[in-house]
Amino acid sequence: MIKVKNLVKKFDDKVVLDSINTTFEPGKVNLVIGRSGSGKTVFMKCLLGLLIPEEGELFYSNKNFYSLTEKEQKNIRKEMGVVFQSGAIFDFLDVEGNVRFPLDMFSDMTQKEKIDRVNFCLEKVNLEGTNKLKSSELSGGMKKRLAIARAIALNPKYLFCDEPNSGLDPQNAVTIDELIYNLTHEFNTTTVVNTHDMNSVIKIGEKVIFFYEGHLWWEGSNENILNTDNKELRDFIFASSLAQKLLETS
Repeated sequence: MIKVKNLVKKFDDKVVLDSINTTFEPGKVNLVIGRSGSGKTVFMKCLLGLLIPEEGELFYSNKNFYSLTEKEQKNIRKEMGVVFQSGAIFDFLDVEGNVRFPLDMFSDMTQKEKIDRVNFCLEKVNLEGTNKLKSSELSGGMKKRLAIARAIALNPKYLFCDEPNSGLDPQNAVTIDELIYNLTHEFNTTTVVNTHDMNSVIKIGEKVIFFYEGHLWWEGSNENILNTDNKELRDFIFASSLAQKLLETS
């Protein structure tokens, strides 16, 4: 479980996150939505410990991350898997090398155990048999699946995905959504996803939080988001859906 209490983040005198309170439970896909500049990217960086807020607390399984020692924080980071918006695939490594990278860095596995784990992760994302392919030989959708395979290599308790569907066609976006949903439930992962994709919200958003001008403006599930009377959220849903339709027909 991840619990955020009264989190405040500023840049100079500008308040970017204003008293954020929320909880993310294990075994659920938690989506963070909002317009560009609403604070959701800064929020994820705070969750990852890449930014330190001026006020507030962040609990990972009842441990306040911001009050831990550097070594204790590192131990929690070992339990995190991260899928970056760009994918952040290492061009100098083949598929196997990319997935093995965190195992080489943070595990005491034997070489055989590492290869077994690599193959297990590749199978989970439907990339079995691609071990020796170079990144230049992969499609955009395959690169995103590879990024997810690498993110789950250390069997994380927490999975963070920043715009995992960015740049993908609708069919590949659905594949990534289903993959994130299935992995979350299979491994009881606490998953947090930043997204603009309303299809993702409707399909896999078991919990959805909406940021508006640095405030947590609304939270609920994909079952009740379409019936909300929150004006700002309704405006966001309409604008996002319209933009997506225009992209799909262009």
